[in-house]
Amino acid sequence: MKQQLNMLLLLLSLFFLVPGIATASNYPSQIGEKLGNGIVNVVTGVVEIPKTVMITGNKNGPAYAMTAGFMTGIVHMLGRTVFGAVDLATFMIPTKPLVSPDYIWKNFDRETSYHTNWQLR
Repeated sequence: MKQQLNMLLLLLSLFFLVPGIATASNYPSQIGEKLGNGIVNVVTGVVEIPKTVMITGNKNGPAYAMTAGFMTGIVHMLGRTVFGAVDLATFMIPTKPLVSPDYIWKNFDRETSYHTNWQLR
C-alpha cells in the first residue's frame, strides 16, 4: 500500500512538473524579448511626437496637427517611455507588451494605444 502511494505521488509530481519544464525552455527568450522591448521603447519614445503629428495631420489637417497632434505626441512619448521603463524594471516577469504597437516602427500609420491588463507571454 505504501509503495503504491509513493508511486502515485511520483506520477502526480511528474504530471505537474513536466509542463513547467516545457515552458521553462522559452523563459530566457521571453525575458530577452521583454528586455529588448523595454530598451527600444525607452530610446524611441521621442519618435512618438512626429509620428502623432503626422497621423493627426493626415486625419484633421496641418493646423490641428501642429497643436493638438503635438500635445498628443508628447503624451504618447511619455507613455511609451514610461511603459518601456516598466518593462525594463520587470523584465524577469515575461508579460505581453502594454504598448500597442509594441515597437514604434510597426504600424507607423496607427496611433499608439496602451493596455492596462498584464498577461503572461
